[in-house]
Amino acid sequence: MTGIRAAGVSVTLAGRTVLDGVDLVAPAGAVTGVTGASGSGKTTLLRVLAGLRAPDAGEVRYDGGPVPPSGSIALLAQHPRQVCNPRWTLAQIIAEPAAIRGASSASAARQTLDEVALRVGLEPELLDRYPGQVSDGQLQRACLGRAMLAQARFVLCDEPTAMLDPIATGSVVSVLRDFAAAGAAVVLVSHDPGLVETLADEVLALPRPLGLRT
Repeated sequence: MTGIRAAGVSVTLAGRTVLDGVDLVAPAGAVTGVTGASGSGKTTLLRVLAGLRAPDAGEVRYDGGPVPPSGSIALLAQHPRQVCNPRWTLAQIIAEPAAIRGASSASAARQTLDEVALRVGLEPELLDRYPGQVSDGQLQRACLGRAMLAQARFVLCDEPTAMLDPIATGSVVSVLRDFAAAGAAVVLVSHDPGLVETLADEVLALPRPLGLRT
């Protein structure tokens, strides 16, 4: 199949089983939601899907293969400051994929950046600012713009709208739909049932962790 398939994924952290034989199918061209109580392993699962943490058991395959092409995975972290270089402007953060490929010209690159910024609801005049000069929500939208410019095949989202106002949330929802419509496999982790219901074609509910109060 095209997309992401996780089979029997198990992860143990600090002696506690966080994920226990989790299966996930996230087909290309669709949004797959992941829900669950705090501590159920949602973020850990995303890290496994992103290749940032190897599972203790099980496997993950991308478009049927074990390793995805370089640059094909985009991870939208819940806390964008943890994944952005504080010495880079928002323009540099968004343009990282283009810089790796090699932009045709500075003027064309800037025009593309302005278009991407507007698409994710980010004012172009903010592009010359640094992470410390913008809000968490604005920085999250820059990360979303970076994923757009990378034309990622696998888009992994950890609470992507948690720090956004309703208008910006609408922009993000629209862009994630566009990713899926363009054939990407989108995995959305969220505590917001309304967002999951609005966006997701299928939902994986992770079980409540042992010892968690009901």
